[in-house]
Amino acid sequence: MSEPEWTAEPAAWMVDAHHHVWDLSVRDQEWITGDALAPIRRDFAPADLLPEARAAKVAATVLVQTVTVADETPELLALAAADPELVAGVVGWTDLTRPDVADALAELCELPGRQYLVGIRHQVQGEPDPRWLLRPDVRRGLEAVADTGLAYDLVVLPHQLPACVEAAREHPGLTFVLDHLGKPPIASGDLEPWAADVRALAALPNTVCKLSGLVTEADPKSWTVDDLRPYADTVLEAFGPDRLMFGSDWPVCTLAASYGEVTDAARQLTESLSDAERAAVFAGTATRVYRL
Repeated sequence: MSEPEWTAEPAAWMVDAHHHVWDLSVRDQEWITGDALAPIRRDFAPADLLPEARAAKVAATVLVQTVTVADETPELLALAAADPELVAGVVGWTDLTRPDVADALAELCELPGRQYLVGIRHQVQGEPDPRWLLRPDVRRGLEAVADTGLAYDLVVLPHQLPACVEAAREHPGLTFVLDHLGKPPIASGDLEPWAADVRALAALPNTVCKLSGLVTEADPKSWTVDDLRPYADTVLEAFGPDRLMFGSDWPVCTLAASYGEVTDAARQLTESLSDAERAAVFAGTATRVYRL
């Protein structure tokens, strides 16, 4: 395919800043349990996403880690390097609490495919301590990520947002990327205290937010764009288009919607923006933040 032209037009090619892949023959995904997640308990590869991405006018993607296993990040980097037709960046994982975290990050930056490494993430949402990000060993790890020049993705639950605010304030040289809007309670329709905490995070200039993961936080069987709109409007107002980036969260999103439905919903949620603002949300912010 020829190289897409990046323009401010609403129909321009997009960047999908958040999706996953996994091969269950290589490694189990222990979080995929129960009847609700059964439809995604199978293998997903970039080749599976490619036709859907092209149909939705997505030119490039960011591949994000799924498990806290050191071997996964080298595998994702190798995957991107072997077939760069779709994947333009990888958000990987390393143990931030290890004493030699700086050395571990340096090793990742020397691996084949290292040019695709754009960020680090940890499943903070699974940590029982709501202030996990503020532990001394984690703080040291976050500083090491900043020194490496990578971004740090935050996958958290709403009650963990206050710690995100403190962490972002303590590490002004590190760009924090909030995944899935901090997983607001869309199914219940509640906005507070989530909205206030998101605004506090957005008040810090080193923070960015992904317009992603909305459909699976809503009622998966009956969600509408109007259900999502109050949450999208909150982050649009708080972060602004220049600090907001679209992500599909494929294949997790398929529990509630097809890839095309997710991209269409995002377009509807941003229909009030100017062409230039939409270009930021759908390509510019991700390209700048992740240095794609």
